[in-house]
Amino acid sequence: MSKNIKVALAGAGAFGAKHLDGIKNIDGVEVVSLVGRELDKTQEVAKKYGIGHVTTELADSLAIKEVDAVILCTPTQMHASQAIACMKAGKHVQVEIPLADSLKDAQEVVALQKQTGLVAMCGHTRRFNPSHQYVHKKIQAGEFHIQQMDVQTYFFRRTNMNALGQPRSWTDHLLWHHAAHTVDLFQYQTRSRVIKANAVQGPIHPQLGIAMDMSIQLKTESGAICTLSLSFNNDGPLGTFFRYIGDSATYIARYDDLFNGKEEQIDVSKVDVSMNGIELQDREFFAAIREGREPNASVAKVLPCYEVLHQLEQQFD
Repeated sequence: MSKNIKVALAGAGAFGAKHLDGIKNIDGVEVVSLVGRELDKTQEVAKKYGIGHVTTELADSLAIKEVDAVILCTPTQMHASQAIACMKAGKHVQVEIPLADSLKDAQEVVALQKQTGLVAMCGHTRRFNPSHQYVHKKIQAGEFHIQQMDVQTYFFRRTNMNALGQPRSWTDHLLWHHAAHTVDLFQYQTRSRVIKANAVQGPIHPQLGIAMDMSIQLKTESGAICTLSLSFNNDGPLGTFFRYIGDSATYIARYDDLFNGKEEQIDVSKVDVSMNGIELQDREFFAAIREGREPNASVAKVLPCYEVLHQLEQQFD
């Protein structure tokens, strides 16, 4: 594919803006259509980024012949059905994490991708953050082997707000969204399947209808273990913090930054062409389309994550 890749982006909120900012740095890619829930707010975003077509219906964007690919930054509950709609319309698709909120739906997306041969990728950003890429390269070189990962995913979300502090139209989920980052990364970095998974969750929030606290333990075929603590109740430092404990070093990853066990920062600026994990994720999506290959974080490659999440959910029931 030599021409510009024309993209429709669905979801004009906080995460959609992250993708739009990243795409500005990628040559040969143009966002031509923007889908949002509220037309006036979506028009404001479109004006800021110079996007010509605005709609509140994904079907309108899929009907545009020139659209080659779609990025979905919509509510979790829509991900699987919208990814399927995109592929049925003949469009390549990148769906933000999570791929789905059930194993059955995730499997249906993977099945359709195999049938169509289109590029279908899920936004498992941790695979692309320079901090985690640095560790991955050490593992690939045989210089580092994970013995344990200790991960904390902490937010303060006792009301239904997004990352910008704005009211959400949908409810986020600790297991199917936030745990998905770590479950996938753990298997990706250890290059080994999870063979043992345990989970407990705290009380269900009376208004939001979700557990606000969760604890997960994992073990892979390689023998590596992972302890993951998640909370929407944490009134303190927010975000996800990864501690890699290995046979030759300890690494602490905070999004795109990396430190050793002594809290000395490691320069990861030369790991990839950008320090922005979302931009790197998008670069991989568009490169896979141009090169006609399976991308890192394809829907098929991340499916084992959703198999583990399904196992964990059964324990809550």
